[in-house]
Parts: sequence; structure tokens; C-alpha cells
Amino acid sequence: MSIVLGIETSCDETGVGLVRDGVLLGDALASSMDEHVRFGGVVPEIAARAHVASLVPCVREAMAKAGAKPEHIGAIAVTAGPGLATALHVGVAAAKAYAAAWGVPLYGVHHLAGHAAADLLEHGALPARSVALIVSGGHTSLLAVGDLARDEVVHLSDTIDDAAGEAFDKVARIIGLPYPGGPSIDRAAREGDPNAIAFPRPLTGPRDPELGFSFSGLKTAVARWVERCESDGRPVPVPDVAASFQEAVADVLTSKAILACRRQGVDTLVVVGGVAANSRVRSLAEQRCAEAGITLRVPPMRLCTDNGAMIAAVGDLLVRAGAEPTGLHVSARPSVVLERAQLV
Repeated sequence: MSIVLGIETSCDETGVGLVRDGVLLGDALASSMDEHVRFGGVVPEIAARAHVASLVPCVREAMAKAGAKPEHIGAIAVTAGPGLATALHVGVAAAKAYAAAWGVPLYGVHHLAGHAAADLLEHGALPARSVALIVSGGHTSLLAVGDLARDEVVHLSDTIDDAAGEAFDKVARIIGLPYPGGPSIDRAAREGDPNAIAFPRPLTGPRDPELGFSFSGLKTAVARWVERCESDGRPVPVPDVAASFQEAVADVLTSKAILACRRQGVDTLVVVGGVAANSRVRSLAEQRCAEAGITLRVPPMRLCTDNGAMIAAVGDLLVRAGAEPTGLHVSARPSVVLERAQLV
């Protein structure tokens, strides 16, 4: 079985991975996060320029780690969407160039399918049916997942406004913590009381969609609480706010994920995406899955955030399934909805 080289450039991280028969052989990652900090969020043009500078060195580094040469590469997989348009174009253009130069097939891959596939590199093949909770800066979704290479992905729910990761960034800004908000809030929350402030649990009422997500209102509730605290002349208890907000997010994510498993009649939950690295989300998911008799699968921390290994993992699945390559006509699709792992 030949090696699949995966390229990921959907946001601010340039990722390259090499996978063969479900095994990660080598990978490399370069982040432009430090260049975005002063803006409080990712600037697409800065991200794209960073991808241009980092992609070839990342390919060389990943191949060196794997002990691979161009003649060992049997296919290229690349994130074709969703993501920042300018960033995606860099990766797609590079993937086309490598595929053409090395004479190998090219597969366009959906970014979110990559997150789901990241777990395979740690825990092996998924069962025939499972539920995936994908939770990141731009996405919060519950999916019914089967064979990623062959089956359609069924959306059970998607957030109607801010994704969980986006809410972390905005709340961090409100309470004066640095970007990116997820790690900052996680660190601050360790010194706080998660029960100090009764922040709302969005879309958990009897008339709300039982699997629905919405985090904009929770972010606003935090902002209003901080405003009242400041107007009363009281110092904002940042650790308590961070811990209470984090607890609200983790509570909603994990309770709805468990409910989705029950509704689907499955006994495996896969939690992936950048927010899957959050310590409270992981611990509460472990607790609730154990209580419900559900097997929890979460990738290691370094495979939760965007990376090239997860894209190579999807490409590897497609090659082994005998999928027809996407070909050099593949283009960036910034807003594409996940229906299948391969984008054609």
C-alpha cells in the first residue's frame, strides 16, 4: 500500500501528514497564530501568506520524518473546504502541483470529515455506526457516521449561530484573556468555581430542538453579567466567569451528544475538533459516557486541532476503498456542507 500525503490549509495552521494503511508515518505543522493575536482573530490574507511560506518546508519535514521520497507517495489528499477562501486556495494549488509533478491521483477532502478521521489514527476503524460531535472554532455539529469512505454523513444538528470555539474566543475577549480563547479560558477556569455563576444552558427548554446548538446567547449572558459586575464597581472574578462559562458549554455539548447516541441507537461517541482539546469537555464526556454505557473516542490533543494527518487519513480511506480520484479539476469550496468525505 502506497503512502497518502495530506495537506491542510483551511485556516491559520499549515498541516502536512503521511498515512499508509491507517498508520501515521510522519507529519509537520506550522501555525501563524502569533501573527493574528494582535487582531483578536484570524486575518485571511495573513493566513494565506503564511501558508505560502510554510507549505513546502512542512512537506519536506513530514517526508523526512516518515523516511519517504516522492516515489513512495501514491496519492495526494487536500482540504478543499470549508474554510477561508484565500487559505484553501494555497493548499489546493500546492496539492495540484505535487500531484501533477509526481504523477499521482488527487483527492479533494472535506475538512470536517478530516476531524472525524483523526480518531482512526489513534483508535483504529470506527464501528459500522457511530455519532460524531465535531466542535471547533467554526463548527459545532452532531453527525451520524458510518463508513467515511463510502457512506453519506447525516447531520443530526448544527449550531444556528456562534460555534462553541467562536464563543470561547468572544468570551475570552470580554473578560480580558488573550486569543485564542479556548486555551486561555481552560487555563483560567482551573482556578475558578464552575458553579459560581448560573449561566444559561442554550436550547435546553422543552420547546427547543433537542439536539440543537446555539452559543451566541450564552456569550451575551456572560457579557451582561460582566457589565453588571463592573457597573457595581466590583472586580470581575475572571477564574469564576471562565469556569462557569466553560461548564455551561461542556454541559450542553455532552448532554446533547449522549442524547444523540440514544436517539440513533449507537454505543460509540467520537468527539473531535479543536474544542475537543478542552479539559472540561473531555472529562465531562468521559463521565457521562461511562454512566450511559457509551464508548467514548477522542483523538490525542495534537490531532484535535487542524492538522495534515487527518486529511491524509481520509485520503488513505478513500484509496483503500477504491474511490475514484477527484482529479486536478478540484477547486476550493469555502462554504461546502459535509455530505461525504470526498469533495468532487
